[in-house]
Parts: sequence; structure tokens; C-alpha cells
Amino acid sequence: MTPFALQYATPRLPEPATPYTFDPARQMNVCPNGTLAAVNYPVLMSTASTTSTAGSATHNDDD
Repeated sequence: MTPFALQYATPRLPEPATPYTFDPARQMNVCPNGTLAAVNYPVLMSTASTTSTAGSATHNDDD
């Protein structure tokens, strides 16, 4: 007998490949051609990268 939940479970989709890799020497994400991923507009638009605002609203001395 198959458990009820397993009748409707779907397999996970594979994670999409990112167009950049992390360079530990430079501590940055870089594209295959060596440019920085942070300044590559098509990469930013395709990966929906965002910047973090963590802490900016939680501490009054972050000015």
C-alpha cells in the first residue's frame, strides 16, 4: 500500500546552473570569461540577484 502523500508527490526539479562561479582567491563571483558577475547586467537579470539590507533597519547606529 502506497502512503497517501506519495501518490501526489512530484520529484524535485534540478537546480538551474548559474552562469558564474565563486572565486575563493578574489572572494567574488566571476563569469567564465573572468569578469565580475556583480557588474554583468545580463547575469544579474537572469539570476535575479539582490543585495542584502540585513541590519540596516535593526540598528540605529548604521548611518
